[in-house]
Amino acid sequence: MLNIARVLNQDRLLRALTGLNRKAFNALLEAFAPLYEQTRQTQPRQRAVGGGRKARLLSTQEKLFFILFYFKCYPTFDLAGIIFDLHRSQAHEWMHRLQPILEQTLGEKLVLPERKLASLEVFFERFPAVKRVMIDGTERPIQRPQDPEAQQLNYSGKKKRHTRKHLAAVDETKRVLVWSKAREGKLHDKKFHDQEDIAGSVPDAIPIEVDLGFLGLQKEYDNIHLPHKKPRGGELSEPQKQENRALSQSRVVCEKAFAGVKRYNAVSMIDRNRIEEFDDHLMLTAAGLWNFYLVAA
Repeated sequence: MLNIARVLNQDRLLRALTGLNRKAFNALLEAFAPLYEQTRQTQPRQRAVGGGRKARLLSTQEKLFFILFYFKCYPTFDLAGIIFDLHRSQAHEWMHRLQPILEQTLGEKLVLPERKLASLEVFFERFPAVKRVMIDGTERPIQRPQDPEAQQLNYSGKKKRHTRKHLAAVDETKRVLVWSKAREGKLHDKKFHDQEDIAGSVPDAIPIEVDLGFLGLQKEYDNIHLPHKKPRGGELSEPQKQENRALSQSRVVCEKAFAGVKRYNAVSMIDRNRIEEFDDHLMLTAAGLWNFYLVAA
């Protein structure tokens, strides 16, 4: 069995296996522990005290380590069972039991991204210090669907594989502000945004930087910053090229935020989970963990 005590005493190992250092882990544990205890009180006892197999995840600290390990390393349940001395069915049960508690914990810490901003007032209340917003789409690979129609909808011409797509808004500090629900990988960024309308909830005084996948959005909002598109059969002028480079250098913060979220293999490797919409909850929780790491590490 994995020596959890040894891992918790070494920041390097802890970051490698959970994505958090000890300071961030302890801060998360303070909020996670009482929420876990609340769930225990609502579940009826199945057997008498002392009955059944001896527990392997004895403390709340070990339970938090287990779910963070799952997110960071994304082991199969057979492998997780070997590592934590559990049956694979117990590993499966613990993961699905602890993930909602972790998501709720991140929500109480106010680091979980919003699903959708209802109004400008909500934006000011939730993100008063934001100076710049970048909007972009990101995809995660999934297994090839069996249904031909699902295959066609989820095949991404950009990634050349079957994917699920999210639309996100990021600020200048690499914090994820908004993280949409998962959609089919074939969906175009501009069409996705037309349905989500993230820019409509951002104040006009805050610039919004996007790439050419959102071409046309500048006709709807005045604060959109879009790269110059090379004319057919022509070339961009040198000032236009310089402006594109400057915008690209500014927008790289968004890609770094996506890379931070995808440090967790549970949302960067091919999705293996069969429960409907569970991949979406994994993505939202991973984005919350990234936001938490930015403020707590």
